[in-house]
Amino acid sequence: MKEQPLNTVRLLPWAGTAGRPCYVVGNGDGKVSREADKVEAMQLGMAYDLLDHADDLVVDDTSTAVQLRHVAAALAHSLRDVHRVARSRGLRLGIPDAFEPGHPSGPGLVRLRP
Repeated sequence: MKEQPLNTVRLLPWAGTAGRPCYVVGNGDGKVSREADKVEAMQLGMAYDLLDHADDLVVDDTSTAVQLRHVAAALAHSLRDVHRVARSRGLRLGIPDAFEPGHPSGPGLVRLRP
């Protein structure tokens, strides 16, 4: 795979105003990019822990419908985070983004240079 040029924008792992995607411009070694790396690592770790919790609830015959709905909502939220991390990393590796601008996880990276 081909690396992106240094002058690119990176999809960040958090949303901005009104749920819009956030980006950082640069070569990926700035303070915002380092913070984004930390947030991505935290989101992936939390997703892993949530999967363990969901597994426990699913096999427990005493789990209530409310508990299962709550864990399903948490899994959906976590999956959105993990999906955004995967898209951001894939785009930085040069993998094309086929998601439309109106997609809930936002548009992909935009190259600033051809």
